[in-house]
Amino acid sequence: MITRRTFFLSTATAVAAAPARKPNLVLILADDLGYGDLACYGGSVPTPHIDGLARAGTRFTNGYVSAAVCSPSRAALLTGLYQQRFGHEFNSGEVDREAKIGFGLPKSAETLPAMLKAHGYRSAALGKWHLGAREGYHPLDRGFDEFYGFLPGANNFVTVRTPNAVIAPVKGEGEATRPERQHKLWRNRETVEDHAHLTETLGAEAAAFIERNHAAPFFVYLAFNAVHTPLESTAKYVDRVAHIAAPKKRLLAAMTMAMDDAVGVVLDKLKATGRDRDTLVVFLSDNGSPIVTGAGSNGPLRGEKVTYYEGGVRVPFAMRWPGRIRAGRLFTEPVVSRDVVPTFLAAAGISAPRQFDGVDLLPFLERGSGRPHKALFWRAGTGRAALVGRWKWIEHTAGNFTGLYDLKLDPGERTNLAASQPDRVRKIHAEWEAWSKQMAAPAWPERSRDVVVDGQRLHWQL
Repeated sequence: MITRRTFFLSTATAVAAAPARKPNLVLILADDLGYGDLACYGGSVPTPHIDGLARAGTRFTNGYVSAAVCSPSRAALLTGLYQQRFGHEFNSGEVDREAKIGFGLPKSAETLPAMLKAHGYRSAALGKWHLGAREGYHPLDRGFDEFYGFLPGANNFVTVRTPNAVIAPVKGEGEATRPERQHKLWRNRETVEDHAHLTETLGAEAAAFIERNHAAPFFVYLAFNAVHTPLESTAKYVDRVAHIAAPKKRLLAAMTMAMDDAVGVVLDKLKATGRDRDTLVVFLSDNGSPIVTGAGSNGPLRGEKVTYYEGGVRVPFAMRWPGRIRAGRLFTEPVVSRDVVPTFLAAAGISAPRQFDGVDLLPFLERGSGRPHKALFWRAGTGRAALVGRWKWIEHTAGNFTGLYDLKLDPGERTNLAASQPDRVRKIHAEWEAWSKQMAAPAWPERSRDVVVDGQRLHWQL
């Protein structure tokens, strides 16, 4: 006979025995967003949703990425490995070059969504892919269940059919509003025609995926192409920053606010579906701002995208998980984008299938202390760098340049101490060499760009 007491006891036992729901995982990636482009990093453009995300969790003041250009950075982000381990050292260039050079994230490099799939996760890639446009390299071939976006490295945000479109010409990268998208948009494996503001569309697609899938754990990889060139937006956003006189800076501010609004759409949908507190959200940029365009800012940092100065590889980076990550905390020790994969797997209670070059950040964030990494290394052909403790070493062999900077006293890398500390230079160089010998050779040839930093011109490979 089932009494009232036995009913409640059996119900309580069943509830206690029920496995905890795995957390949802949301990875939001900006494109070419500089360290000084967000309000929470000292920027002047209002970004209330991204700032709110950072305030509700941890904001990293020394958040790094694995490369100073788009595709290698994304390869490391989605695998948790140094991209040089599988030869993904350089960017692709134009789409017609990809097939000629054999470009694409190697199929041997397992991605985060593939690791999550066996544990009940449904995953979506939304926005910019840039890890291979050839057959077999599509996001649906690399572990994702859904895809909405474009395959190459850049796209326009508006067309002549977008209502109230506004552009700011950048020579060679968008001198007029295009009649069509620069590259096709895809929904899964079918092309779609969409002339809406692309940043808004991507935010809406992410919210729609959450709405359809919130009953089971999900992973959303929302890879905006904002704020990469071309500098394009709509009057809705440009009118908010009419006080900014310089056209390029005004357009970049508008693009930043459009992205912030789209992030807000995603966060609002998490709350509306009751998934807000059981979702780990990470926001970061793929590399620093290309300030050569005259639009973005890396704040107090030296250098820009392509270079391995701080302005190329230190980026806005924040992580939020209500109830697990304390709100309002700054974390000042170096972390890196390669940490996202092991952190997400640990959050989901999934044993790591291999050793990563990133670490699970959750124990450090829960304590609020500790140094996750003894050293970080970078390599793109003749451009090399290492961060060991407080010391940043940079070498450019083609330019016969060596730099050594004390980032604790000189985060802007203004005082080169290489000549006065040759022993330290040799020691860090030896550590870099030992790391580099573990990496594979580049799988395809580099491109290059001359970048002038504080009057010094170096020919950087990318």
